[in-house]
Amino acid sequence: MNTATDKKSERNETRDDYPHFLQVSTRWMDNDVYGHVNNVTYYSYFDTAVNEFLMRFTGLDYRSKNPVGMVVETGCRFHSEIAFPDMLDVGVRVRRLGNSSVTYEIAIFKEGVDNPSATGHFVHVYVRPSEMKPVSVPDRVREGLQRLLVAN
Repeated sequence: MNTATDKKSERNETRDDYPHFLQVSTRWMDNDVYGHVNNVTYYSYFDTAVNEFLMRFTGLDYRSKNPVGMVVETGCRFHSEIAFPDMLDVGVRVRRLGNSSVTYEIAIFKEGVDNPSATGHFVHVYVRPSEMKPVSVPDRVREGLQRLLVAN
């Protein structure tokens, strides 16, 4: 974490700060030799929650030749351990919706706990798969993401 202020603000966030949730079950294989969920697995929870929203609420079809969101940046801050068999609620919001990019903020909450065990971000840049050059966020995706947009 960069500053004490960053630590305090993220730890004081609650479920109310996130407009969309996906419940995810930890799995036995998610634990590492230290008895908690391995850091790499948090990114799979992020990816799953973002793409579940996109598929359910924007009609995203990742198999189509239409523009797709490519991940160009991710980050995660860990606040408290999670471990199998915890049930998790993964909260998603959009911090920035640009012309060709979207910045998501994600928080992982243990079921029944109001403060996050982890917070992070995930940036998509929309590209046409055949060219891999940035294009505008598709209108249907933009409309769906407006539901998650929070004030800066």
